[in-house]
Amino acid sequence: MPRGTGDVQSATSRRRRRILVGCIFHESHGFSPHVTTGDQFEIYRGGKLIDQAHRSSTTLGGIVSKAQDLDLSVVPSVSVSAPPAGPVDHGFYMTIRDELVDLARREACDAVALELHGAMGTTELADAEGDLLAALSQAVGPDIPIGIGLDLHAHVTGAMLGAVDICIACKENPHSDVVRCGERVVEGLLAMLDGDLRPVTAMAKAPMILPGAAETAEGPLAAVHARARSIQAAHPEIWDISLYNVFRYVDDEDIGQAAVVISNGASDSGVQAAEELARLFWEWRERFHDDLLSIDQALDIVATGDGQRPYVLADMGDRVLAGAPGDSTAIIARALARSDGLRGAIPVTDPDSVEAATAAGVGAHVTLDIGGRLTPGFSPLKITGTITGVGDGRFIMAGPFRGGEETSLGQTAVLVVDDRLRILLTSKPGFTHDPAAFTSQGIDLRSQDFVVVKSGYHFKLNFAGIGTPLSLTSPGIGYYTRGQLDWKKARFWPEHDFGEARIEAVLSNVLTSQFHRPHRDPRMR
Repeated sequence: MPRGTGDVQSATSRRRRRILVGCIFHESHGFSPHVTTGDQFEIYRGGKLIDQAHRSSTTLGGIVSKAQDLDLSVVPSVSVSAPPAGPVDHGFYMTIRDELVDLARREACDAVALELHGAMGTTELADAEGDLLAALSQAVGPDIPIGIGLDLHAHVTGAMLGAVDICIACKENPHSDVVRCGERVVEGLLAMLDGDLRPVTAMAKAPMILPGAAETAEGPLAAVHARARSIQAAHPEIWDISLYNVFRYVDDEDIGQAAVVISNGASDSGVQAAEELARLFWEWRERFHDDLLSIDQALDIVATGDGQRPYVLADMGDRVLAGAPGDSTAIIARALARSDGLRGAIPVTDPDSVEAATAAGVGAHVTLDIGGRLTPGFSPLKITGTITGVGDGRFIMAGPFRGGEETSLGQTAVLVVDDRLRILLTSKPGFTHDPAAFTSQGIDLRSQDFVVVKSGYHFKLNFAGIGTPLSLTSPGIGYYTRGQLDWKKARFWPEHDFGEARIEAVLSNVLTSQFHRPHRDPRMR
């Protein structure tokens, strides 16, 4: 029996187990000039954190609900989340990190469960989660198990795995299973406390990103996930397999498609599974490509197609949900150039235009230079229209992805152009993958021929039954194009030329102590 097992089990059996919960969630585009400051985060503490978790379809929601279902005493720490954008202000990050770590140090908890994205960077750190988890692990010590639930677009690092016991991701893109991910984190931690799970983690990486075909229900990615499920079914000692479509805009060392396998005890099958799945990514790398429509092709389909209206146009190049600023006017310009009178709603991040529109007031007829001020290479578009509404930009997402979560577009204004285009001017990049982003600002989606969303995948969940999805190739930093960005640290295919990749699993959480977190393969970063 490993050190401390009997003492821990007997002590915890005499009282209700306590689990510290929290969330620090941000996907940080390392090449975006838009720094994510503290005022862009939704922040909850104490009972408000618990209440918000109950209302939201998030990993934290799954953590809290499962912990309470299992009669654990839930100790809230802090929850902060913001739409993807540029790196997080480092000072804000340090404040939140220290708050969470200090609380974990003070509280007598039996386990810690967190929702993290896994691709958060700050203005000073590429791997913020690795830094956070190292500090947390040191604060609570090796006898308190730590579990994290990640987005499958995480950049999983050795620093992260070396500091936790349970590290799993949602398995689907679009992310329809984030709640289940949180539930699974709690189940794993409780199994550890009961002595039924002794996690050993194997990670293998392929030095590549997915330049396309990133949905898990079709194409080569569906086949890789099917293989992961078959491996797990054949090996009961494997507790979880998570496959990470690494976030494309992390400029950090050791970037790559990751297969992370958690086994119950040391297992050759876990190592072999991680290596096989990472090699599949590499061997099939040329299969991962998208067939996208041009802006004009998409608008032609809107004009002539018989799909359910509105058509929902994914502005892939300017995807806020990939960290782009959301200030493109390319689709607006092409729609205005047409003579067929298409009616549409298009969001544009532009705090200066919001301020000007608000000053002019509802009903004013104004000429504004909108958008194009944040993304390098973009320029504003001069348009004339009527201000039909201003607002505070707050709304609750309808879901299912992150449904029930309160969020903000910042101050907003709606500018109607040519009596057919409704430009939703926002002060902040926002979650426009959700229809409530538009309806909360007075835009009737049913009267539109098309709606533009700054999302590539998750909008398909939240607009299901509302409109017909179309994915567009469009300018911006939200869609990977080889040679577009200046990488300093990262080396990966297809941006860089590789011969044969060396793919070899490394281990963490070797079985040498009760929860054995500090002991890991020395090759892990």
